[in-house]
Amino acid sequence: QVHLAESGGGLVEPGGSLTLSCVAAGTIFSIIESIDAMAWYRQAPGKQRELVASMSSVGRTNYVDDAKGRFTISRDNAKNAVYLQMNSLKPEDTAVYYCNAGGVRLRNTPGIARDYWGQGIQVTVFS
Repeated sequence: QVHLAESGGGLVEPGGSLTLSCVAAGTIFSIIESIDAMAWYRQAPGKQRELVASMSSVGRTNYVDDAKGRFTISRDNAKNAVYLQMNSLKPEDTAVYYCNAGGVRLRNTPGIARDYWGQGIQVTVFS
C-alpha cells in the first residue's frame, strides 16, 4: 500500500558527509493523507536496530546522543519525504539505515494508522 524509497547511501571517508533521502508513496488506491512521525534508524552488523533521528509532523526532532551536532533531520510534508544530513561521519556510523514512516493515514482507510519501513540503505565509512 505504501512504499518508502530510500536513496543517498554509499561509501565515504571519515569526516565526510552524506545525505539520505526517503519518500513515502502510496497508490491511486491508497493515497496518503498524513504521516505523524518520520524517522531514520540504523542497524550495524551484530547490533540491534536503533533510532538515529526522528521528526514529528510539526517539526519536533529527537536524536540519538551520538548524532547530535553531526546529523540533521528534515521533512517535506508536501512530498511525504524525510532527509538525513550526516556530517563528520565516523567508522562507527557504518550501518544499514532504515526510513520509518509512523502513523500513516490513508484516504481509503480513515481512522487507521500504520507504520511502514523502507528496505534499508547501506552507509559505509572507511579509511
